[in-house]
Amino acid sequence: MNIYRYPTEEETKSIVTRPAVDLDALQKTVGDVLADVKVRGDAAVRDYEERFDHVHLASLAVSEAEFDEAETLVAAELKDAIALAHRNISTFHASQRQEHQRIETCPGVTCWQKDVAIERVGLYIPGGTAPLFSTVLMLATPARQAGCHDIILCTPPNGEGKVHPAILVAARTAGVSRIYKIGGVQAIGAMAYGTASVPQVYKIFGPGNRFVMAAKQAVSQQGVAIDMPAGPSEVCVIADDAANAVFVAADLLSQAEHGPDSQVLFITTSDTMLEKVEEEIDRQLKALPRRDVASKALDNSHALLVNTTDEAIDLANRYAPEHLILQTADYERLAERVVNAGSVFLGPYACESAGDYASGTNHTLPTHGYATAYNGVNRDAFVRKITFQYLTREGINTIGPAVERMAEAEELQAHRNAMKVRRQ
Repeated sequence: MNIYRYPTEEETKSIVTRPAVDLDALQKTVGDVLADVKVRGDAAVRDYEERFDHVHLASLAVSEAEFDEAETLVAAELKDAIALAHRNISTFHASQRQEHQRIETCPGVTCWQKDVAIERVGLYIPGGTAPLFSTVLMLATPARQAGCHDIILCTPPNGEGKVHPAILVAARTAGVSRIYKIGGVQAIGAMAYGTASVPQVYKIFGPGNRFVMAAKQAVSQQGVAIDMPAGPSEVCVIADDAANAVFVAADLLSQAEHGPDSQVLFITTSDTMLEKVEEEIDRQLKALPRRDVASKALDNSHALLVNTTDEAIDLANRYAPEHLILQTADYERLAERVVNAGSVFLGPYACESAGDYASGTNHTLPTHGYATAYNGVNRDAFVRKITFQYLTREGINTIGPAVERMAEAEELQAHRNAMKVRRQ
């Protein structure tokens, strides 16, 4: 890690600035694939699956027999873990349901709001080096909680044309409607435009590589909503001299193993803790199967020594991390000062892994500094809030004169007339 002791303002600016993600360079490649899928549908999808995932698919859909087979391939202990995680995620997201009141804003004018689930949503689950069945739970569970009627999932198959069994078990547990063996840009295109096999969705959720991210951004400009913009995963850990260096190092490494472009930021008020964590990272890194990946991430990561925990939390708010871990004696006080973060982990025992899998909070979070403006996925991400209003004759007489004056001032006579004819 790059070490900064009492960084200057110029150094701080550099540290909190994420590496540029140039999606523009991908636009032609991504655009060509999307256009092809839009025109040729399933035929294009199958061609790209052969080219990119090296598999010939007779059917794009996962069959019930494949779901049943997956149940026999996943160990009982893992099934129990998936069930526990699903239960906690479901409990937490169910608590987000809101009761909306009817409000009389003035005599004769009543307004209210109603939550209406998005009818059909698309979930993308990457393949790559790890089967992210936990993300299936994180996306499908609140979608089902919200009342989405149709939950479509796309994920790349392996060389045998199979989907990882844990993904299928998690999908069945969380209530996914249909799964398709499609990866990459072609999956985003299939869900955005619809094909003979894949129904068109109204909003697409889920992580992916830069090609998937570019595809999501492209279709978001063509009438399909997406969850949020995204970049590489990241963590910021704040620790004082009372922290456990073993825990801190483990948290930093758990993030670094995501990928070579993962972001890791460590802020401490103790020079001794800085040295201990460095040593502990070296020790734990040697035992990791993904140590090469983690090492590359650490090479581009930073460790900072600052004067106070207040200075540390100010710096973290400027960084706006996806995950923020507070391992300090005053973590409760610091928690009150957090304004920019995706998800916050308090105290020595709240590791990022808990939120990634089974505490109940959602791990689909804003990255790349977007925590300044976006929140993580929750139940509300799967609903639309529709407003209603009801006016009586008393209501139009109450607000009518103001409406007419305002419409006339904006030179919108038809607007004024729509109210005027009701008041005559």
